[in-house]
Amino acid sequence: MNILHVISSANPTGGGPIEGVRNLGQRMKELGHHTELVTLDNPTDTWLQNQTHTVHALGPARGNYGMSHRLVPWLVAHAHRYDFVIVNGIWQYHSFATWRALTRLKLPYAVFTHGMLDPWFKRTYPLKHLKKWFYWPWAEYRVLRDAAAVLFTCEDERLLARESFWLYRAREQVVAYGTRPPPTDKAPLAACFLDAYPHLKGKRLLLFLSRIQEKKGCDLLISAFAKAAAHSPDLHLVMAGPDQTGWVATLQAQARQLGVADRIHWPGMLQGDIKWGAFHAAEAFVLPSHQENFGIAVAEALGCGLPVLISNKVNIWREIQNAGAGLVEENTADGTHALLMQWLALEPAARTSMAKAASELFNARFTVSAMAQSLLHIVGQHQKRAAP
Repeated sequence: MNILHVISSANPTGGGPIEGVRNLGQRMKELGHHTELVTLDNPTDTWLQNQTHTVHALGPARGNYGMSHRLVPWLVAHAHRYDFVIVNGIWQYHSFATWRALTRLKLPYAVFTHGMLDPWFKRTYPLKHLKKWFYWPWAEYRVLRDAAAVLFTCEDERLLARESFWLYRAREQVVAYGTRPPPTDKAPLAACFLDAYPHLKGKRLLLFLSRIQEKKGCDLLISAFAKAAAHSPDLHLVMAGPDQTGWVATLQAQARQLGVADRIHWPGMLQGDIKWGAFHAAEAFVLPSHQENFGIAVAEALGCGLPVLISNKVNIWREIQNAGAGLVEENTADGTHALLMQWLALEPAARTSMAKAASELFNARFTVSAMAQSLLHIVGQHQKRAAP
């Protein structure tokens, strides 16, 4: 089976969506299927080098909307080569272009919204939401309405998507979502990370690993850490991830003001063995996000047997709480502080039990193998419907 993913960018700093596409494509290849990507990246972009999948880069795109007049003609010319097309993300031109091309060709497609219909955006950015209303009826509403399936990674995400716009119609389906099993050779990987950052050796580490942006609750975490750090002199916080909005300088100033700048570390985006080493060197993963439809990094932490301390706005929080694989609180300053204090109060045996539950939950619910089988089932359903 040949599957085409349409996504605005293959840049790894884009976080979960492109990471999910890559992991899924690798698993599909192992199952005997073929995956290609079409993006609006500039073909000269460095992150397009040494790709494991064929990437058709049709950029550079123009503006924040990512306009490109090359995408629709390319899809019209090539979409028949693929058994199914999957759109990843909305609110940029690639989704509308796919709708224009595939409805013209009468070919089915599916859409992963990747949490982009969460009402948190409506509440937090009301002016942006109002702007979206101007093109919702003629663009994204049609993209979702005419899709063979609109895919959600959990039930919470599916239900929340209905709250953003009253004009909404979609063939909703919840699919398994996950990532590849992380490497589990804990000691050498942890050593790899600590060799790269030797000043962290011998420290107790909490790990934040995600994009540095407002919705991730980074400011809440720094404030909560400053209070919790007073109870544990050897506790340090690693804030790993790309600075997408230029916020790091403000967060570092916050840490200095609170007197914990020397105990918060900013290694930037981590990749490869150093990234996995960060998971294995930490004692817990922390993400007090205001909005997270799934959280690939949360699943990766679980796969490393790392307990997760998250807000109840990470949409898989129920599964984590029910499995005893982490701690869950509100996405507030008090809630984030409570997460850290509850973790520090746990006995070693309780932390060990939570780490075991984390691994078990990952293997049961969040592997890319389950994701691939779930998606293949949906593709098979809609291929049959589309057959003459």
